Amino acid sequence: MRAVEITRPGPPEVLAITERPVPVPAPGELLLRVAAAGVNRPDCLQRRGVYPPPPGASDLPGLEVAGHVAALGPGVSGWREGERACALLAGGGYAEYCTVPVEQCLPVPAVLSLVEAAALPETFFTVWTNVFERGALQPGERLLVHGGASGIGTTAIQLGSACGAEVLATAGGPAKAALCRRLGAVRAIDYRSEDFAEAVRTFTGGRGVDVILDIVGGSYFEANLTALATDGRLVVIGLLGGAGVRLDLGRLLTRRLTVTASTLRARSPVEKGRIAAALRERVWPLLEARRVAPVIQQVLPLEQAASAHQILESNQAMGKVVLLVDPAA
Repeated sequence: MRAVEITRPGPPEVLAITERPVPVPAPGELLLRVAAAGVNRPDCLQRRGVYPPPPGASDLPGLEVAGHVAALGPGVSGWREGERACALLAGGGYAEYCTVPVEQCLPVPAVLSLVEAAALPETFFTVWTNVFERGALQPGERLLVHGGASGIGTTAIQLGSACGAEVLATAGGPAKAALCRRLGAVRAIDYRSEDFAEAVRTFTGGRGVDVILDIVGGSYFEANLTALATDGRLVVIGLLGGAGVRLDLGRLLTRRLTVTASTLRARSPVEKGRIAAALRERVWPLLEARRVAPVIQQVLPLEQAASAHQILESNQAMGKVVLLVDPAA
């Protein structure tokens, strides 16, 4: 099969097409014939050599795919060959075939193409577990989404709005801010020209927001605490602004703030399966009804994986970038 491998740690140009054997599904796994694969920032980190795959995972990049079931591993039931499926992977998505624990697979909503479905798993799994489980966002609360025009951001804005929350978002530039508003953000803050913490406090009459989904990390930490309401929850899922912070515990004590953080890739299939079950029950009906939908900026052929990484790392992307693996999809 064709696949994209990381020939050595480095810039996007180190990605190269190679030939690999088609993997064989182990007990409890599905073999998927990949139609399309989503591209995500963790792929870029892996390519640079700073985010290695967990033990036992494929060394190929790619954390989400959509395609057809090609074979069932021993002991797998509930799926048939030829069915459409999308899946969250620990690696191996930039290829014509991949194996994945059956718990991490979901049916493709009937209203979506396989290209659209390839943009679902990584962002929807991430947003669900962090905003609604760790952040415990409730209807009527306020959610601030950093990087609102990113794949994670566009998903969080839509799901937050659909659950009855009031969503604010930060974005870099007028075009990205406009996208956030179109997706349901009641206030889009251009961080290039506005102090987001001050803008949040002004918009909320000094109260602040209940939940913040943060992809930036260290450089935003103090401002995030300022932007939180009493009993607010800060959920950190990225470190684009560094990992180091100075923490005044008194600020957390007096305002009863919660700071939490998580990663998804190294979690067990059982844990990912629990998230998948929640998505199928709570979010897949929203997709079927077109109340939420993946936002895709660009679709590129598998051979242009390096270009896809360049788009992400230029910070110009609005929504997801997807690699087309099967041109017939």
